[in-house]
Amino acid sequence: MKNKQILFLALISSFVLSCNPSLKIDPALGESPGVLYEAVDLRETPVSFKKPKNIILMIGDGMGLTQITAGMYRHQNKLNLEHFKVIGLHKSYASNSLITDSAAGATAFACGVKTYNGAIGVDADTIPQKTLLEEAEEKGLATGLVSTSTIVHATPASFISHVPSRKMYEAIAADFLKTEIDLFIGGGKKYFDRRESDDRNLYQELEQKGYAVSDYFKEDFFKLSVSAKQNFVYFTADGDPLPVANGRNYLPGASKLAVEFLKEKSASENGFFLMIEGSQIDWGGHANNSNYIITEMHDFDRSIGEVLKFAQRDKETLVVVTADHETGGYSINSGSTMDSLVTAFTTDYHTGTMIPVFAYGPGAELFGGIYENTSIYHKIKRAAGF
Repeated sequence: MKNKQILFLALISSFVLSCNPSLKIDPALGESPGVLYEAVDLRETPVSFKKPKNIILMIGDGMGLTQITAGMYRHQNKLNLEHFKVIGLHKSYASNSLITDSAAGATAFACGVKTYNGAIGVDADTIPQKTLLEEAEEKGLATGLVSTSTIVHATPASFISHVPSRKMYEAIAADFLKTEIDLFIGGGKKYFDRRESDDRNLYQELEQKGYAVSDYFKEDFFKLSVSAKQNFVYFTADGDPLPVANGRNYLPGASKLAVEFLKEKSASENGFFLMIEGSQIDWGGHANNSNYIITEMHDFDRSIGEVLKFAQRDKETLVVVTADHETGGYSINSGSTMDSLVTAFTTDYHTGTMIPVFAYGPGAELFGGIYENTSIYHKIKRAAGF
């Protein structure tokens, strides 16, 4: 009897599809051949916008909607993110998994391709793909990377390197010398000057290439006097930088310095491209530590505030804020108040939920709606005109 029912439903489905070819069976909805959805074909309305001169992409690693909400409630119910009026959602999955990692997620933003978890600047067949930063350099834009992880960690690495595995830290560091990046700030000094894979001292090679190179041993970051006449590197830690709760405090200041430095560096009509990562929101999710998430969220939001102040004055800068994925399956539960959140986690890894995208400035109109994470690459290129 059951087989007859299945055959009957299959015949009905075939008849309905022949009458209306716009209807399709969605295999993700289960095995039942009677489950249908209507594939509506709507042409995208052309968007008219002023071309931005500068592009700033800010990535809150592991920052899902709950991370944002918790940060907002524990900050007098306000965040700088509330200034963004164009908001979208992106689908974060990787080529080989519904749950992405930071490498595949950042490569989608940087290169516009879905790739496997662990891949840095390469597609699913390990073929190198040109990144937004490299394309910006080809167009004569000044470029920069700022991160609260090591600078060779998955997210910043995906904009400047092309290796099959995110763990190839020394190979990623060497790729920095193959570019003309104007500024980078982050941890990971040991991958440049005390390498195990070869005898190169990339710290010295950067200086020989004309970079002004400083680090946490030599100078206080906030007392630096940086001239845009030289390219600039600052190593904030030998390995991973500290959490903000343990004394790390450079991201808002580094964000302010980076936009002003790159603005001066690109005094011509070319403009600049800058990626800023708040890395450790993700680490708080992995640790299932709500306070870690919230303090890192506040630090990232202060950095967003510095960037927005620049963009508001400049009026030629597109700011896009998003995350690669959500981490922890973080929730705010019954019994919570603004002063005391009752939180829980479903995992110590990433989840597959869609991720919010915030856009401000010329070209922001492109970022509303729901789309693939790879679309962020294409939308930035369309806005910038390259």
